[in-house]
Amino acid sequence: MNFAVLGDEGVAAALGRRGTRTDITLYDRKESGIIRTWAVPNGFPERIQPLFQAIGLSEFAILHVGELDRFAGEQIVALDVLGMKAGILSRAGGVDGGALGAAVRGTVAEGYAAADGPDMIRAEAAKMAPAPPGGGAGTRVAVDHCFDVRGAGTVALGRVASGTVRRHDVLRLLPSGAEVSVRSIQMHDDPVDAASFPARVGLSLKGVRPDGVGRGDVLCGGEPAAVADEIELDFARVPYYRGPIAEGQMCVASVGLNAVAGRFLSADPVRIKLDRPIAYDEGDRGVVLRPESAGIRIAGGGRITGR
Repeated sequence: MNFAVLGDEGVAAALGRRGTRTDITLYDRKESGIIRTWAVPNGFPERIQPLFQAIGLSEFAILHVGELDRFAGEQIVALDVLGMKAGILSRAGGVDGGALGAAVRGTVAEGYAAADGPDMIRAEAAKMAPAPPGGGAGTRVAVDHCFDVRGAGTVALGRVASGTVRRHDVLRLLPSGAEVSVRSIQMHDDPVDAASFPARVGLSLKGVRPDGVGRGDVLCGGEPAAVADEIELDFARVPYYRGPIAEGQMCVASVGLNAVAGRFLSADPVRIKLDRPIAYDEGDRGVVLRPESAGIRIAGGGRITGR
């Protein structure tokens, strides 16, 4: 079970053991046969991209509101535009419950379970059922980190986004197209022969160097994902975004764990030319970000409808 923890890294620190730390910090804990992982976008609010990537790693959210400010608003909007329906809503003692209720009204966070403090959050998280394994016919592993590990070589960390990955599988790394083989699999530092959605895994890979694997890359088995440097979205604008959306304007497209600079080829329909190709499945959700915006940095989003 994978949770995005937004608003206070201390919530995750009280729930699990800290592991990988970059602009996203991962905590985990194995209990009663369930591995729970908490992803904290500690690169946010300085950068908006890690917020979407942490949510993209997860099936559940824990939103702790310490102050009802612009950044709390961005987190609420991010969860809503990505359709993260299962979650826990927590607040600091100085945050008015009525004001918070008004802030989340009409968003996915309105339906989150209320819990204040690590003990209540842990209890609510324990009530949540893991997603059914598999999650789709094709194998997809979304990579979020990659390292050179002595004795293991190239090790990619990520989440099985659908299907099952097995030891000795031969997979296609997209968007590069490289063919790689899975030498070994670990879950929570334990070796396993196979892992299914939504497991977090560490994969020792043969056929690629660490600098050939980036966040947002996808390891595919069976029918490959699409690869393109242009996407079209069934776009819905965020009502709080006041900036323009116009042909030729620069933006950042967040798709899965990718956050890629691009520019609008058209505003209706929203079509974006990306600075580099990305791998995705048709129907994946894309979000348009404007990191330089003085107000909310989320312009809107929708399903990918074409390329």
